[in-house]
Amino acid sequence: MTQLTPDASGVFVIAVTPFTPDGAIDFESCDKMVDFYLDVGATGLTVLGMMGEAPKLTVEESRDVVARILARVNGRVPVVVGVSAPGFAQIETLTKMVMDLGAAGVMIAPPSSLRTDDQIVNYYTQVAALIGDVPFVLQDFPLVTGVQMASKVIARIANDVPTCVCLKHEDWPGLEKISTLRADGVLNKRISILCGNGGLFLPEEMARGADGAMTGFAYPEMMVSVVEHYNRGDVERGQDIFNAYLPLARFEQQPGMGLAIRKYILAKRGVIAHDALRKPGAGLSKESRVEVDRLIARQEKRLKELG
Repeated sequence: MTQLTPDASGVFVIAVTPFTPDGAIDFESCDKMVDFYLDVGATGLTVLGMMGEAPKLTVEESRDVVARILARVNGRVPVVVGVSAPGFAQIETLTKMVMDLGAAGVMIAPPSSLRTDDQIVNYYTQVAALIGDVPFVLQDFPLVTGVQMASKVIARIANDVPTCVCLKHEDWPGLEKISTLRADGVLNKRISILCGNGGLFLPEEMARGADGAMTGFAYPEMMVSVVEHYNRGDVERGQDIFNAYLPLARFEQQPGMGLAIRKYILAKRGVIAHDALRKPGAGLSKESRVEVDRLIARQEKRLKELG
């Protein structure tokens, strides 16, 4: 089993969970989705993230989805699994389950009850002791969790907790956090910094010292290409490619609609069989589908112009 390391880089795509129209898990689409993500250049996958509808799954369903995806990946890339939960008992159970199945590590977001710096540091210290030697991703997503983590707090956790190997940077705005953490003397070890927010700030994040992305977008090949061009030093080409996808990426970031848009496009691309969300959750209106289709057409036109 390959474990997640501080050198993680590239694009760890946040996988959706495919459903049939009646709400059952579509395991055949899970296989097809994995093949698609790897074919477009994903260097890792993240399963049961916040955009993977994890709270809508039972523990048994979570186990089955992770097992199916890991079997299809077959060790080709590391797979991180989200195990965030209100209580330690569930985190411990989920972590043991997914690591026994072959996951590379877990991702843990802070509970919304945390308010002070010391509370946040203490929480992750206790979590690390709970899960033992399992490497974990610290998810900093204040727009959803409501927990504000300053750079100095993230540095304290990374410096004091050996198994914290990666930061999922998903603050908005939060570019200064990356610069601060990459400054000399702040961290006593290297950690990977992978960024979220649908890749909406990926060029700037790469310029600040991020290692890549850990997020979802209906066209993950955009993120793969941007990261590759920035790593090669071809910043302008990377920016041009990003700009071609930006209108659709922006549209997909609408609160409450983002996952429906992403699933609609993935189904339209033939990656998953249905664009169904498990209830509670609704699909797109006719008007929204027309808007998405128009953005896709304009995107394809611009990509042809770029060559």
